[in-house]
Amino acid sequence: MDKKEAEREIEKLSKEIEEHNYKYYALANPSISDYDFDMLLEKLIKIEKEHPELIKPDSPSQRVGGAITKEFKQVKHKYPMISLANTYSEEELRDFDERVRKVVGDNVEYVCELKYDGLSISLIYKKGKLTEAVTRGDGVQGDDVTTNVKTIRCIPLNLKGHGYPDEFEVRGEIYIPLKIFDRINKEREDIGEEPFANPRNSAAGTLKMQDSAEVAKRNLDSTAYYLLGDNLPFTSHYESIETIKKWGFKVSEYLEVVKDMNGVHEFIKKWEKKRHDLPFDIDGIVIKVNSIKQQLALGYTAKSPRWAVAFKYKAENAATVLNSISYQVGRTGVITPVANLTPVLLAGTVVKRASLHNADIIHKLDVRIGDTVFVEKGGEIIPKITGVDLDKRPQDAKPVHFITHCPECGATLVREEGEAHHVCPNAKHCPPQIKGKIEHFVGRRAMNIESMGAETIELFNKAGILNNIGDIYDLKKEQIIPLERMAEKSANNIIEGIEESKKVPFERVLFALGIKHVGETTAKKLAFKFKSMAALRKANMESLLEVSDVGEVLAKSLIGYFADLENEALLNKLHHKGLQFELRADEIAAFSDKLQGKTFVVSGVFAKHSRDEIVNMIEKNGGKNVGSVSSKTSYIVAGENMGPSKLEKAQKLKIQIISEEDFLNMIK
Repeated sequence: MDKKEAEREIEKLSKEIEEHNYKYYALANPSISDYDFDMLLEKLIKIEKEHPELIKPDSPSQRVGGAITKEFKQVKHKYPMISLANTYSEEELRDFDERVRKVVGDNVEYVCELKYDGLSISLIYKKGKLTEAVTRGDGVQGDDVTTNVKTIRCIPLNLKGHGYPDEFEVRGEIYIPLKIFDRINKEREDIGEEPFANPRNSAAGTLKMQDSAEVAKRNLDSTAYYLLGDNLPFTSHYESIETIKKWGFKVSEYLEVVKDMNGVHEFIKKWEKKRHDLPFDIDGIVIKVNSIKQQLALGYTAKSPRWAVAFKYKAENAATVLNSISYQVGRTGVITPVANLTPVLLAGTVVKRASLHNADIIHKLDVRIGDTVFVEKGGEIIPKITGVDLDKRPQDAKPVHFITHCPECGATLVREEGEAHHVCPNAKHCPPQIKGKIEHFVGRRAMNIESMGAETIELFNKAGILNNIGDIYDLKKEQIIPLERMAEKSANNIIEGIEESKKVPFERVLFALGIKHVGETTAKKLAFKFKSMAALRKANMESLLEVSDVGEVLAKSLIGYFADLENEALLNKLHHKGLQFELRADEIAAFSDKLQGKTFVVSGVFAKHSRDEIVNMIEKNGGKNVGSVSSKTSYIVAGENMGPSKLEKAQKLKIQIISEEDFLNMIK
């Protein structure tokens, strides 16, 4: 299609996609299937790729991420982001109520809201468009995380309706739903990394990731809770929240206006029980004076508003007896000690087990079998032991010595210097590691053999027909049909799924191998750099470290994996069976060595391409992209709003600064 037609189609698709985004994320009332939505987005991205000059910063396509942010710019808040005062008792709440009534009289309404446990964000809109998203920081200034915030689907890029001011600010909370948090931690454990302690830390870490495409995969969520601006036409806080909902913001559905402190106490008690049923974490209740006129009369202290307070729930804990410690073996061989407890009711559920994480935690707590221990679930998904009641310790209780051999295969455990965990090194023959690696290999984001779930893998393993990932490609229908719960149809599905997996591209094959520390993104970058498994297998430390995000630990892991003779035999077998061990010819055709030996820094906003696309072009043409300017930098590719510190350093070091056009001419 020509440019005018493309422009019309982009506008039409953008409006349609944003409307569906609003219905799905803000209203929780989708009107089309996920598949149909994905098809609309795919169509928009395809047209924008054909006409890159038509891509707008507020296009729905920007929600999938892709831009790289090496340094987060500091932005001063127009309105300081001060914290709320905290209270933990009804008595302190009565004191708050008395202070309010002394200033504004007895005619007071309060708005009660859930206190989402995430991180605060300031969203600035000008003429109906999101222009800036800034973290709290120190309250005076924070980090510009606009690129990453654009990936959060419930935050509007363009406002709906009408009547909004030319410029205003919305404050909100960014958080990770519990289901997503569980998924992220499983993925981290799969590649041998420490799981996040709680959803709040995970959300904060995600928002500061450099690759916005990775942020998009984390499925962050957000809720808006406060509107700021000059001469806003609202008389109450509740009215302003109801209005911004009409403008396209997702606001909390758990919000009530109450007439007095009795209503506040009822709200607090109701959610003390119900909070454990929520799909996200809260750590308390926020109480705000509803009248904006009264808010202005009450004003602020140096640290917090006088018209609002946060009631914090105490982290729930319980005392129970530690009966034994068992040790679990993960896919990468990591040993996790688990406390087996006398069942106890905690935070609405019966707790029988709690993680003890590693040997250092056991030593720090000095926890012993038979001890009465305190178990807590405050902000944690998995219960944890926080202490020991020493007054109740049995006289014969002995210190716990961490196991020295794998509980599954008997191999002697190892603990590398500087590592928190003990590991079973018997990766090829330890049953949980074998099954875990196969489960990872067939997973949706790896080889995507849908017909082979955990139960099927367990069944095949017990039957002796599946002992490593290479055995998958030896499976025959005649072996499968006689097994329990299997029949001709299920056997056909499995064999067809295995054959279909041979079409999975090289980068996903590399991820599927389950090499320690090689996640999905790293696998793509390695495939991009080396183009084939053969080249990657020959790579040395120096060439591996040239790949962005590859450090010494990961490089050693790769070299060790490829040096292993059993792994070599496995890779040869997989290659022989027809798996994709190199990039496709059309992908390789896009590569050159025109920028070989040159190092680039990319800074600013560009007209034709995103920063991520320019970085890809640098790497495709043999160059190296780095985040900071040094004497080794060959060129700086500069767009609009180039970082002032980078510009100053480049001028000082006399490094050549080139435009987007100059760069494109270099690689023509």
